[in-house]
Amino acid sequence: MTTSTAALATPHALATEAGLQAYRDGGNAIDAAITAAAVLTVVYPHNVALGGDLIALIRTPDGAVRCLNASGWAGAAVDAAGLRARHGDRLPARGAHAVTVPGGVRGWETLRTLGSRLSWADTLRAAEEVARAGAPVAPSLAAHLADAENAELFAAADFAGVFRPGGRVLRAGDPLVQTRLADTFAALRHRGGDDFYDGELAEQMVSYLRAAGSVLTVDDFAAFRPETVDPLAVDFADLTVHTSPPSTHGFILSRALRAIVALGLDDPLGGDLPALLRTFEGGNVLREHVLADPRLAEVDVEALVSAGLEDVSEGVTRAATSVPRGDTVGVAAADGDGFAVSLIQSVFYAFGSGLVDPATGVLFHNRGTSFSLDPMSPNVIAPHKRPVHTLMPVMTTHAGEVRHVLATMGGQGQPQILGQVLLRAVDGATADAAVGAPRAIVGTQVDGATVDSVTVERDLADVAMAALADAGVEPIVVPPHTDDMGHTNVVFIDQAGTMTAASDPRSDGAAAVVDYVRRGTP
Repeated sequence: MTTSTAALATPHALATEAGLQAYRDGGNAIDAAITAAAVLTVVYPHNVALGGDLIALIRTPDGAVRCLNASGWAGAAVDAAGLRARHGDRLPARGAHAVTVPGGVRGWETLRTLGSRLSWADTLRAAEEVARAGAPVAPSLAAHLADAENAELFAAADFAGVFRPGGRVLRAGDPLVQTRLADTFAALRHRGGDDFYDGELAEQMVSYLRAAGSVLTVDDFAAFRPETVDPLAVDFADLTVHTSPPSTHGFILSRALRAIVALGLDDPLGGDLPALLRTFEGGNVLREHVLADPRLAEVDVEALVSAGLEDVSEGVTRAATSVPRGDTVGVAAADGDGFAVSLIQSVFYAFGSGLVDPATGVLFHNRGTSFSLDPMSPNVIAPHKRPVHTLMPVMTTHAGEVRHVLATMGGQGQPQILGQVLLRAVDGATADAAVGAPRAIVGTQVDGATVDSVTVERDLADVAMAALADAGVEPIVVPPHTDDMGHTNVVFIDQAGTMTAASDPRSDGAAAVVDYVRRGTP
């Protein structure tokens, strides 16, 4: 046996350690990513849960890069007209009507078919153990539990039983023990992932959801399958930049990179920052009005990526909004055998729908709230349709070899965050410097923002701040390294194959490069 090098970055140190152990046990980047993602569903429930979705990019040793879309769909019995009559212009942000079939578990299963070396049970062991023993509440989780915007969630006894045990809301450092969730992981380990969709677990979850008002059925769960599709790919600098196609908003990054070249933006993070942000704003408009599930709506991908790179934001409603905190987790993994994974998993708003099944311990996402109720919208809710999705993994290659694995949370700002990290990397920044650098994001990123608001971290470069002022932009200024500006995790690989990894200082994460034993081909 010989040794090789592997890297991993996640937003929680316990998840990173579990993924590193997967490498030490003979696994590869796929095993490490799944192991870490499973632990994150236990320790980071404001951002991710077993009842959420997954979208990933996977590079295999044959050089192929694939996109796995494991975002779940609406129930077959969903009725848009009935929902309009009940809720008005838009779906509620919380509750059963915002829940679609959770795709994450079946996403893990599909990901494993691309070259996993460890058993299914091995990849979920750490998650079961952490859920049963309890893990210290991370500062980010504690802040969300204390946030007034989430106070209404404690009115539900099922939610309060997990996060306010004994009548006191959990604080940083308190043990978060989830025995029912541990039992669910034990069932998944021994009975397989199908139990989540076509077994006892599925029956328990559907029974709970229907009692809460959902139209989802066991047939909706059983029929769900992820898609493995070609990623979007654009050439930029000397790289090919891969990201997820519709139904995700990965196209916003692709069109911004094309716009940088087409518009001759020589300093997109400095003097040309206003122009860069206008390209992102235009992409945001397309997301709101054109993007949809291409299985059930007409989506012109080429037009999304390259048509009309000038500003298309005229006539857009600019009302201030309240932005729900929470979101997503991003995991970046790569190994010396040629596997690389950018994995994004989510509950959407903080704690998703707020529904926690007391029988299984599963917290459900609220991705369904992203559907439109406008009958003319391509994103209008419909049976077995997937909502527009903000999850978007990113990976770059040069001559077929991986150079960057990038994954982030950040809601509507994900394309902008990843674009800025990538631009810094192309300019020669280290992984730590690229991830830790100050950010600027256009759109509804923070409370009070409108679709054309620009939010900046206070330590943004003087030249960029001056350019915004010259463009007549009065930004919303937030503290450096604030949670609102996303948690990014990356692995960089240079031409010699040397790996570096970084986890965002805005999170509770960790990153590491380790040696592992190569145990033959998968």
